[in-house]
Amino acid sequence: MGMLTAVAASLRPLVDAVIGMPPPVRVEFWDGSSIDPSPETDSPGTLVVRSPSALRRIAWCPTELGIARAWVAGDLDVALDDGRDLIAMLEALTRPLGRRERSHRLDPKGVGRAVAAAVRAGALGRPPAPPAAEARLRGWRHSRRRDAEAIHHHYDTGNDFYRVVLGPSMTYSCARFVDLDLDDGGGGATLEEAQAAKHDLVARKLGLHERPRARLLDVGCGWGSMAIHAAKRYGTDVVGITISQEQVKLARERVDAAKVGDRVEVRLQDYRELGDERFDAICSIGMSEHVGSSRIDSYFAALRRALHPQGRLLNHAITSVGGSRIGRGSFIGRYVFPDGELIDVGELVLAMERAGLEVRDVESLREHYARTLQHWVGNLEAGWDAAVDAADLAKARVWRLYMAASAVGFADGGIAIHQVLGVAPTADGASGMPPTRRDWG
Repeated sequence: MGMLTAVAASLRPLVDAVIGMPPPVRVEFWDGSSIDPSPETDSPGTLVVRSPSALRRIAWCPTELGIARAWVAGDLDVALDDGRDLIAMLEALTRPLGRRERSHRLDPKGVGRAVAAAVRAGALGRPPAPPAAEARLRGWRHSRRRDAEAIHHHYDTGNDFYRVVLGPSMTYSCARFVDLDLDDGGGGATLEEAQAAKHDLVARKLGLHERPRARLLDVGCGWGSMAIHAAKRYGTDVVGITISQEQVKLARERVDAAKVGDRVEVRLQDYRELGDERFDAICSIGMSEHVGSSRIDSYFAALRRALHPQGRLLNHAITSVGGSRIGRGSFIGRYVFPDGELIDVGELVLAMERAGLEVRDVESLREHYARTLQHWVGNLEAGWDAAVDAADLAKARVWRLYMAASAVGFADGGIAIHQVLGVAPTADGASGMPPTRRDWG
């Protein structure tokens, strides 16, 4: 067992209140003292409390946000054993709490123990200023101006940073590992192959293989990967829209490099600015999480108006049971997805139906997203220096924690992802849909 001297001895009650005693991992403090897990525990490494500032942050904000601020500022860190990653560390730390308690706030007794422990360790004082990486949005929630600020905060981190994390596919959404073994988490495909398989699944669900020169609207088109895939493989004419200036710049470059500039147009445009344009198919991949439940009806209504009769809409979105509004009191709300919202898949189905769409298929890809995030975390950790150079240290730390925590959430079912396919039937009910799923398998 580690020496319970100085800081470690004083902070045993705090460690007990936050992660349990004995802890599931080794905990080391700034004076070199530590608290060790039980000998039989498979610990992936050490949780390192580098500074008394970590305790001040947690004492003044005894929620996940206080812990996250300590992480982003570098006051809290990890030292991982060979072959282990941050996902394994988070699994070890959160497993004793149970899935539903991971965003817990310390109860009043726990707060008291935490403050008393901080006093004994000489770590109590005024709280440090929050890290500058926190989002600070202005205006009405989901107004066009505020939505643009939220998208800028998340997606304009820098294209070079996303190249490190996402790899050559430059696709920031769940991949599809066709050979994924759900029993052991395996899957031999590369990330690029799995992203292409996801794009192909979307294209076939939309019937692009049946309609030469179909016109596709890609809402929230990112860096143009889906648009390029549809144009190259199926000869589709694509309009991609995004309100991220960085994405537009690189997406246009990638379209030109792929030699599909005659079929793909990338616009800096809000979906609320579509006007009277019409399309044969629409994909919304990772977009409706930014729309919010208060506007989801108007979102699907706008997309429904943009569809020709028998046109199809595929909505690909992260979901949670009962819905989850990402608030300012959460790590993700402050640092990652300000104003984001995970809508229950049932509510998405109802909203699409209220817009006049006939829902024809719902598919979960939850385990595939856990696997996708494992790849992204691996890319970030392997390319750490390049990622820090492309953004900054705080941003890189935000993304490392965010993606690792998300991987844990998808793996244990705390969050999910669904593709919902709808069609705009004709006045006499004709859908133009294939009779079975076999057509897009």
